[in-house]
Amino acid sequence: MSNISAADVKKLRDQTGAGMMDCKKALAEADGDFEKAIEILRKKGQKLSLKRAEREAKEGVVYALVSDDQTKGVIVKLSCETDFVAKNEDFINLTKEIAQIALDTFPDSTEGLLEQKIDGITIGEKVIEQVGKIGEKIELASYEKLEAPLVVPYIHMGYKAGVIVGLNKAGSDFVDAGKDVAMQVAAMKPVAVDKDGVDSTIVEKEIEIGKEQARLEGKPEAMLEKIALGKLTKFFKEQTLLNQSFVKDNAMTVDQYLKKMDGDLTVTEFRHVALG
Repeated sequence: MSNISAADVKKLRDQTGAGMMDCKKALAEADGDFEKAIEILRKKGQKLSLKRAEREAKEGVVYALVSDDQTKGVIVKLSCETDFVAKNEDFINLTKEIAQIALDTFPDSTEGLLEQKIDGITIGEKVIEQVGKIGEKIELASYEKLEAPLVVPYIHMGYKAGVIVGLNKAGSDFVDAGKDVAMQVAAMKPVAVDKDGVDSTIVEKEIEIGKEQARLEGKPEAMLEKIALGKLTKFFKEQTLLNQSFVKDNAMTVDQYLKKMDGDLTVTEFRHVALG
C-alpha cells in the first residue's frame, strides 16, 4: 500500500467518486493497475447493492424529456434511499444524462436502457458504481416512453414526478394545452385516457364492488347490475383523463378544454411516473 502515490489515489477518486481509503486499498490490491482497481471498486459496489437489496428506495429524481421535434418523450426515475442524496446535484445530473441516453436510443424496456453505454460502461454498471460511491440502494426504478405528433413534458417541483402527454396534432399552438393536460395527469392521476383504455380486469372489479355496495345497502338483487353500471360511469368520469373535470376550470372536462382549442384535438396516450 505504501507504493501507491497520493496522486494515483486522487486520480482514482476523481474517476470513481469512491472514498480515499477505498481507492488506496483498491489500487494496492490491483498492484497499481487502474482498470483492475476500478473493477474492484465496482465489485464492492455490487456487494453493497446486494446487501441493500431489501432496503426501500422511495426517494430519488424523476425526469421527463422530449426530442427537439417534440415527437418523442421519455421519463426516467433514479431512486435512492434518502432525500439528501436525491437533492445532490451530481445525482440529479446523472438522472438527466440517463434520460438523454434514453431519448437518443429509445430502447423498448428498462432492461434495454440499462444496457446502454454511459462513460464507457453500461448504465446498469454505472448504477452499481453509484451504490459503492454513495452507500445507498440506488436503482433505475422506472423508464417510460411514447411517440406522438406532439409530445409535451411536465416535471413536478423538486423532481417528485414526471409526465409526458401525446397529442394527435402538432404545432406550437398546442404546447400550452399539452402542458395543462400533463399537469392534470400529475394532479389527478387518471388510470387511462378514456374508458376504452381501462383494463378489463379493473372494469370487472369495479362492477363487482358496485354490486356488493348496492347489496349491502339492501337494494334488490335484480337491480344490482344496473346500479353497478351507474357507479362504473362515475368511475370513468373520475378516473379517465378526457372525462375528468379540468382542474383549471371545473365547468368543463379535459376533452371539452381540448376541443375549445381545436375540434379534433385529443390525447393519444400519456405516461406518469412519481416517487414512492
